[in-house]
Amino acid sequence: MTDPNQSASGEMPLISHLVELRNRLLRVVAVVLVIFLCLFYFANDLYHYVSAPLRDMLPPGSSMIATEVASTFLAPFKLTLVLSILVAMPFILHQAWAFISPGLYQSEKRIALPLLVSSILLFYAGMAFAYYVVFPLLFAFFTTTGPADVAVMTDINSYLDFVLKLFFAFGVVFEIPVAIILLVSSGIVTPADLAAKRPYIIVGCFVVGMLLTPPDVMSQTLLAVPMWMLYEVGLAFGRMIKVKQKEDDEDEVVDEDSNSSPNPQ
Repeated sequence: MTDPNQSASGEMPLISHLVELRNRLLRVVAVVLVIFLCLFYFANDLYHYVSAPLRDMLPPGSSMIATEVASTFLAPFKLTLVLSILVAMPFILHQAWAFISPGLYQSEKRIALPLLVSSILLFYAGMAFAYYVVFPLLFAFFTTTGPADVAVMTDINSYLDFVLKLFFAFGVVFEIPVAIILLVSSGIVTPADLAAKRPYIIVGCFVVGMLLTPPDVMSQTLLAVPMWMLYEVGLAFGRMIKVKQKEDDEDEVVDEDSNSSPNPQ
């Protein structure tokens, strides 16, 4: 029996796509809400953990403060909501993949799925790098270079905005190898072109680090250097993909030649 949601050509009409998109968005919202409800009980503990890199560097007698009436509630609430979305990210991307995958060719699916998984892992790796490597160095620098007569007492809401911005920046930056692989595999650029533009890329890394981080040289450098290293990693994988594509093209030419040659009588 023919599916009533499909047209005679076998393609789903626009209304069916919109209904499917709505259903998948509702699933995403439901999953995020369930995770949020599970985590909200631990909201203060989560904020305590996220603020540990700064609190460990505060001088004796100093502490974090709340300068707004609702900050003690809104800061942990906002952190829990963001963490719920991050925890649900594999499910969110799976729903996005299930929505677009029917329209992809088999060759595109072979490369899209590994890149999807890699994107999730790299984003989490970027956040982990920020928390365990960048934050201790950054806050140790900030808390020891100020004037001696200034007490360091950071507002909890300002701190959360600061670290969420860095989490997002490092998470996105760690996607550079995936972006380079996509560009190379699609033929938009070649590894040779990217290698030739390396000096401009290095300068661009520091410019992006300046725009995405607070206005200080240390945080800019801590973002720019990993960007450059990830660029080199992506370039190496791009060369491997280019070699593989060249070998596949040569195999196709050989197959075509063998098929087109006349059979011996």
